[in-house]
Amino acid sequence: MSIFCSLRQLSVTYSRGRNAALDRVDLDIAAGERLAIIGESGSGKSTLARALAGLLPEGAKVQGELLWPALGHPPRPGRDFGLVFQDPGSSLNPVLTIGEQIAEGARRHLGLSWKQAYIRAEELLGRVRIPQPDKAMRAFPHQLSGGQRQRVAIAAAIAAKPALLIADEATSALDVVVQAEIVGLLDGLVREDGLTLLFITHDIALASGFVDRIAVFRNARLVEAGPVRSVLSAPKSDYTAALIASHRDLATPPLIAEVLA
Repeated sequence: MSIFCSLRQLSVTYSRGRNAALDRVDLDIAAGERLAIIGESGSGKSTLARALAGLLPEGAKVQGELLWPALGHPPRPGRDFGLVFQDPGSSLNPVLTIGEQIAEGARRHLGLSWKQAYIRAEELLGRVRIPQPDKAMRAFPHQLSGGQRQRVAIAAAIAAKPALLIADEATSALDVVVQAEIVGLLDGLVREDGLTLLFITHDIALASGFVDRIAVFRNARLVEAGPVRSVLSAPKSDYTAALIASHRDLATPPLIAEVLA
């Protein structure tokens, strides 16, 4: 197994907080895997995403090691990794067209001309299943639905062909049908492009249908990690068992099974 990223005793404390937001976390992320980071609000999962992306706020205290053996250097935002957030409105500029926003990443990081970048942007809109990509290129974010805006955010995140895609609660603001569509889309994209995916969510049922491994966080600590089937069938942590028991739909085929079939 090739290791993409290694966390060794990683701890993060924010300037005004007495308690650690991440507490001595040891975790390996394999190259090309789909890893779900599961936990309730305040468990540390979003802090983990920010630490990986180098987006911790000024004043945050970081201890331990964050190693990138696959890259050989800390990842460059936009180039080595892409981020998809819960609210696509927070990552899309309301006064720029969809085409401009996707093309900018490709132009800046891949050295393309604007013409080449616009061609790539339109191709990406097709890949994320936006109807009539040529017309969508000229649209503004407010003219699209929430699900469509999230697809655009995904297209922008992979515009520069990153190695790592971090989806931080990327489906939480969407209804269950659109959630399934977005998860199916993410799964297809990471398989086709050989990306490493970090899927951060509080919904263990949603993640269980398509990830390779699950890492469960509680109170800033990693309480359990392992292959999805092992964790779901024989959880080692009482907290993980309680999470599974709280999702009745884990006893039935995952919601996304039909989408991925």
